[in-house]
Amino acid sequence: MPTMPAQTTDDLLAQHLQTLPYFRAFLRAIEASFYQDLDLPAPTLDLGCGDGHFAAHTFPRRLDVGLDPWAAPLREARTRGAHRLLVQADGAAMPFASAAFASAVSNSVLEHIPQVEAVLHETARVLRPGAPFVFTVPNHRFPRLLWGARTLRRLGLPRLAAAYGRLFNRISRHAHTDPPAVWEERLARAGFLVEQQWDYFPPRALAILEWGHPLGLPSLLVKALTGRWLLAPRRWNIAWLHRRLRRYAHQPRHPQGAYTFFLARRLG
Repeated sequence: MPTMPAQTTDDLLAQHLQTLPYFRAFLRAIEASFYQDLDLPAPTLDLGCGDGHFAAHTFPRRLDVGLDPWAAPLREARTRGAHRLLVQADGAAMPFASAAFASAVSNSVLEHIPQVEAVLHETARVLRPGAPFVFTVPNHRFPRLLWGARTLRRLGLPRLAAAYGRLFNRISRHAHTDPPAVWEERLARAGFLVEQQWDYFPPRALAILEWGHPLGLPSLLVKALTGRWLLAPRRWNIAWLHRRLRRYAHQPRHPQGAYTFFLARRLG
């Protein structure tokens, strides 16, 4: 993949809306904007690279190594060319030498890993002292700020609201939706210091993502039949969505955000 300059938030949102279901595109474009001005020295590890879509539409260069435990996403990642090398392995047992990488990223991955502390310790092992480790995760507000959970609480049904939050976590395959302080403690035990963090994706944005799950079901059929998420993946076809969502993309940080961005550094 050729080197490209840092992208504007509008460009990132348009690219993601043309290539993903809108609710997933909305969140990923906002997250992609956070990486545009970061210094990520090579070699860079993409921990949990999945199908390579995020790396292909986010970073100004090919990342050095993409690691994922699943074969099917890696096959798709190979078609995107966003990584110099793709490796299938468990994040708790990486086949790399100690201090092999000068930076690492992991976007919306760690929340899916039950034994996440082992992965954090292994990430620290393969990073050089002083190397940045950048990642995003949903936080403790996620299950409570869901539109369905908020509606049920307003109706005086707190138990159903809590059950709805748990159900949506299962649908999202979340093993962790923890407060930032819990992540800071995990990172400290693994040998990291948090330098920056902020919450993003406020309740209204989360509602758009939440409703996108049932409303996005037709996209699954389109994907199965055509291999892409939109029948017409062109800017004119997503212009109305772009206008609707861009205000959230331009002001993503929020004190009541349901997700948290972390920039940590490997202690040495």
